[in-house]
Amino acid sequence: MTAALLRLMAWLSPAFPVGAFSYSHGLERAVHDRVVADRADLEDWLSGLIEAGSLWNDAVLAAAAIRSSDDAGQLAQLAELAEALAGSAERHMETMNQGRAFLEAAETWRGHAVEGLGDGSPYPVAFGAAAGEAGIPVEDAVAGLLQATVSNLVQAAIRLSVIGQSDGVRVIASLEPLIAATADRAVRSTLDDLGSDTIRSEIMAMRHETQHARLFRS
Repeated sequence: MTAALLRLMAWLSPAFPVGAFSYSHGLERAVHDRVVADRADLEDWLSGLIEAGSLWNDAVLAAAAIRSSDDAGQLAQLAELAEALAGSAERHMETMNQGRAFLEAAETWRGHAVEGLGDGSPYPVAFGAAAGEAGIPVEDAVAGLLQATVSNLVQAAIRLSVIGQSDGVRVIASLEPLIAATADRAVRSTLDDLGSDTIRSEIMAMRHETQHARLFRS
């Protein structure tokens, strides 16, 4: 159990080389357009992504990949589905680049590629497949993935001067119960539960593609 926890913490650490710091998941455009302008806006934005947006889909896909970690054919199908769910060019770049980087770095522990994923996969499927192979409990893995993604987006908001570090901690603390509840729901989900209604987030991600001055790749 300790080994699984240490593995999970290492793989989701900001020091793990997946390049998460270079992506804002459309948040930069939302800040540019004053859709997200303060701490309350940020909490609302992130809550929507967790409950019924791209982060919910990532949680469902990661849980499915953990359960299918010993089935190369199923993992390949999950990877195709996850890639198809990327709704814009930058969202696609974000999930594929991070997934590819994760698989490459995770081989340090595993010593071999994940069978069925080749040399690339959307990030939640890549992470889930490796977590399942490592014996990391599914709810811990999914909750950790959500927490790490939220923390990265909070850091993006700090860099965009929407909030300071103290408010960043407050946002992370306030979202903790929702992350736990969403992880529990995702663990009990099936692929039929996939779906997103955070349309504004998708629009912001597409608008970011033509934004002239920017800090982030998405």
